[in-house]
Amino acid sequence: MANASSLHQLFLASSGISTDTRKPLPGGLFFALSGPNFNANAFAVQALEGGCSHAVVDDPAVVTDQRFLLVPDTLKALQELARHHRRTFDIPVIGITGTNGKTTTKELVHAVLAADRPTLATEGNLNNHIGVPLTLLKLKAGHRIAIIEMGASKRGDIAELCAIAEPTHGLITNIGKAHLEGFGSVEGVIATKTELYEWLRTHDGTAFVHGDDPLLMAKSEGITKRITYGTGEANKLHGDFIDGPPPYLNFYFNVPSPAGVPTVPGFPKGWHCETKLVGTYNLPNALAAVAVGKHFGIGDDLITDAICSYEPANSRSQFKDTGKNQLVLDAYNANPTSMAAALTNFEHLKSDRPKLAILGDMLELGEVSRAEHEGIIALTQQLGLEALFIGNEFVQASASSGVRCHASAADALKALQAESPTGYLILVKGSRGVKLETIVAAL
Repeated sequence: MANASSLHQLFLASSGISTDTRKPLPGGLFFALSGPNFNANAFAVQALEGGCSHAVVDDPAVVTDQRFLLVPDTLKALQELARHHRRTFDIPVIGITGTNGKTTTKELVHAVLAADRPTLATEGNLNNHIGVPLTLLKLKAGHRIAIIEMGASKRGDIAELCAIAEPTHGLITNIGKAHLEGFGSVEGVIATKTELYEWLRTHDGTAFVHGDDPLLMAKSEGITKRITYGTGEANKLHGDFIDGPPPYLNFYFNVPSPAGVPTVPGFPKGWHCETKLVGTYNLPNALAAVAVGKHFGIGDDLITDAICSYEPANSRSQFKDTGKNQLVLDAYNANPTSMAAALTNFEHLKSDRPKLAILGDMLELGEVSRAEHEGIIALTQQLGLEALFIGNEFVQASASSGVRCHASAADALKALQAESPTGYLILVKGSRGVKLETIVAAL
């Protein structure tokens, strides 16, 4: 049986890790990761024929020569290899999790740190029990710091990822209602997300904590190395909103400005950031990036330039002018907490244009789904927003409310193409599974 140490030697001599025979990796190390509907061991021969040097398998029946490396469990072998590889690097590893904003925060932190030193960060949404090991295995000799995004959909997920990545630093953006089907309750979400704090508490780690959030402050008690950020001046790093070009987030943070750096009348002297992020809810994410940057000695000018230059992608807090309408695209994911925040921010955005909220289902909410979708419909009415709802969950929740609703994005696309709305400021938000990005062409 192959172990982590022997696999690591082969890994160092390889061209990398492969888990998909549809993407050949000559000289790579193939891991046969099986799923509920397929047995990847059956593809090991194909991986070798595609150029992989070795195939890691957990089915003795497929082993025919020395190129097949037998392990008890291929997933656990991948995770153990990643932990072994991570331990060969004496560098800071920052774990980032949270219900909302963890990817945006990860991207902002990465922008800040990468402005000064070689930094590895999670790519895309590789933040689960497979993605985290694959990210760690991209650590190279030149890296001086790593940022590992950690996602969770059930209890124990964050503890598992901490045991693999062994973070020295950590950050929880916030805790709200998401994946309730897997967690069972909001209490389950809290218990799971704060497993990152538990790891840091017991391993003498450093926690960056949103000091304006009572829950996070309470749950991070006992962590000796705690750095707080927020709008309150009691925080080690504090900042707040400033006026600037709408609809973007503009803020300052509390570092005295050197001569020649402009300040905004009426606000404390400090560094001013005019970001390309839409949404006041992104202020804590931006301040978190500042706090991390300052902790690691990044210059204030580099921090400011990095945050101001960052442009969101993948329908996360994006602003887009299509010529017909102006869009606030926030359709990468959605849950009751983020949906309410997005709607409240949208209602407050300054604009001469009429506003339209196009909202898709919030998935994986389990038995509370109907009530949560009804609550979002009620919130749009309370805020006085014109709204269009998309998805079966909203169809069921809107039965007695008389609001406009379509069962699918395809149905909504046809209706929007016929209506051709023009001159609007439009919020587009929903879970990825609803595929709201497909309606943008009609807007």
